Amino acid sequence: MEYAMFGSRRVDDDTGFRRQRTVRFREERTKATMPIHQKQAGPAARKLGVGNWGKNRIFVAGQDVPHKRIIDPTSDFILLWNYVFRVSCFVALFMDPLYFYVPKIVYGKTSCVGKDRHLAIIITVFRSIADLFYVIQIVIKFMTAYINPSSKSGVFGRGELVTDPNEIAKTYLRSDFVVDLVASIPVPQIITWSVIPAIKYTWSGHNNDILFLAALFQYILRLYLISSLNSKILKVTGAFSKTAWQGAVSNLLLYMTASHVLGALWYLLSVDRQTACWQKYCNDDAGCHNKYLSCNAEPDPNWAKSTAIFKNCNASNKSISFDFGMFETVLSNKAPGHRFLKKYLYCLWWGLQNLRLLWPDFECKYLYW
Repeated sequence: MEYAMFGSRRVDDDTGFRRQRTVRFREERTKATMPIHQKQAGPAARKLGVGNWGKNRIFVAGQDVPHKRIIDPTSDFILLWNYVFRVSCFVALFMDPLYFYVPKIVYGKTSCVGKDRHLAIIITVFRSIADLFYVIQIVIKFMTAYINPSSKSGVFGRGELVTDPNEIAKTYLRSDFVVDLVASIPVPQIITWSVIPAIKYTWSGHNNDILFLAALFQYILRLYLISSLNSKILKVTGAFSKTAWQGAVSNLLLYMTASHVLGALWYLLSVDRQTACWQKYCNDDAGCHNKYLSCNAEPDPNWAKSTAIFKNCNASNKSISFDFGMFETVLSNKAPGHRFLKKYLYCLWWGLQNLRLLWPDFECKYLYW
């Protein structure tokens, strides 16, 4: 309500002139321009409990491209897709560290390092499905209009919406296309099924290191993408989840994911530590070849009967001189030779116990992107 007071007014009546001070109340409703992103949250916003309700916006490009459709970046479809893509990103972040469990150790009189083929197939299928969402994200970005930064004006000014397909493609190629493309490449699948099998008969103790470095590089890119996506969702809706308990569950899942990554890394490096011990004694053994340490090669029977490599590298034997460090526990329990579920839960529990010990400055605020 806005109150408007007018000045003194002279009134003529039977008793003469007298001053009368009058006050008039006037209601004025000012219609402020609402940001367009608060209007464009339709059925998806109603189901997700965020934003306001509105309609989708899809623009049809110029006559020269009659069948090309351009999507409004503030439409309900983009809001819904961002939530779907966010879930797929979480799934992908969970799937990638599972590749670290593919290497396994077969214990026996002559132990060796092999690959859990059944586990590798299952992870590859689910990881490939998650990669499809990254490809779809690239396609959608090529079809989504953008706001020209130079045309923005005022606090609530939306600016000019660029719907030309050529301009959209040029802008996207100059900005996030390279990051999205590299994040969508199936790097762990290529290394697991192409690179490592190609060098299996020329034993290299750095096979796992190749897998780790490649997966870690792509993992960082995907963390960047999901962080950027969360920022966009927060900017549009003002919140990540409908209720407080949903936000708490989301943060708990992030903490569990961090423990999952730490446990998988601990497992992979423990396999490397075991093979490092074998290689050390193999170099001092005249009849030993590095390829004998791989389960893909058949060792010499005479060498297998006389070698003491595996006895000297038994982590449960406290009298050996080789230092296994932080991996002594997992190797003494022969966890790399157990079934996947058992060793996964064992490593996950280790990650939960040691996450805050390894990073004492890790605060809950880092869980809020």
